[in-house]
Amino acid sequence: MKYEQLARDIIQHVGGKENVNSVVHCITRLRFKLKDESKANTEALKNMDGVVTVMKSGGQYQVVIGNHVPDVYKAVVEVGGFQNQSPIEEEDGPKGSLFSRFIDIISSIFTPILGVLAATGMIKGFQRPLRRPRLARRHIRHVSAVERHRRLVVLLLPNLPRLYGH
Repeated sequence: MKYEQLARDIIQHVGGKENVNSVVHCITRLRFKLKDESKANTEALKNMDGVVTVMKSGGQYQVVIGNHVPDVYKAVVEVGGFQNQSPIEEEDGPKGSLFSRFIDIISSIFTPILGVLAATGMIKGFQRPLRRPRLARRHIRHVSAVERHRRLVVLLLPNLPRLYGH
């Protein structure tokens, strides 16, 4: 097997078979759930040939391998005698701290309307020079029409979900 030695070294440096609760992989990483992360030798893993880096995230000890991770995963499962699990796209359940989840919710709410908010701000910025007395006499109809449309968007913004049935 091509990656057998790499698999042995990875298992050894994550604290051995007995320190591994489970192992799965995504596109580029081996994702270990360890019993005790302090037993893992992060520096040794980072310096190994075949390992890009090591990360700790979401309660997982992640060994970044690269595009050949499915082959390395097969070797790790065989060498370690672990249960073969399907690759994961995204882990279910809450991720990160309560504050980070709150920020994710707020940003997901404002992302769809960010363009509209930016446009109304830009319109307001463009109107400022047009309100100079000399220019205002010539362009007063255009300025007031643009301002009415900008205000309409800002006033309707909170009611968009009701208007579109969401």
